[in-house]
Amino acid sequence: MHHHGYLWTGPKDRFDHEALRRPPHPEPPPTEGRPELTRRYREVAAEFPTVDLPPLETAYWLIKPPSLVRATWEEAKEAASWLGEQLAENAFRFASEAERDATGLARLVNSAAERLESGADVSLGFYLERPSYLSLALVTCSPNRSKPEIPCPVA
Repeated sequence: MHHHGYLWTGPKDRFDHEALRRPPHPEPPPTEGRPELTRRYREVAAEFPTVDLPPLETAYWLIKPPSLVRATWEEAKEAASWLGEQLAENAFRFASEAERDATGLARLVNSAAERLESGADVSLGFYLERPSYLSLALVTCSPNRSKPEIPCPVA
């Protein structure tokens, strides 16, 4: 078992584009249906696996291009440490002053280490000034608990 780190920062309105953050339905719309539904289904089916937007379900990061993996760790504490570094680096930009609290951020890091040790994933998000959004994820791999059928993206 190991853990991959993912980071995404971008405009909140792009983050809110949920159609590209969820996998397409397993069955396409009927061929006799509305052409715009078929077109939209094909667009989402083609873009979801490659778009850099954070997926709604954390485990789906594993189907994204390997180039989106920021780092990989064997140890949960090392992965949580990276998370702490990202939080410290970005905390000054958090829209909520309460989320900048060092004690609260340390609790998030400790909780992340515990979750990863148990085989779970960790996903955190913060609104930033301007309005932007920061998404951080640590995904357990080989296998992932919630999506064991998804192979590791990094060989």
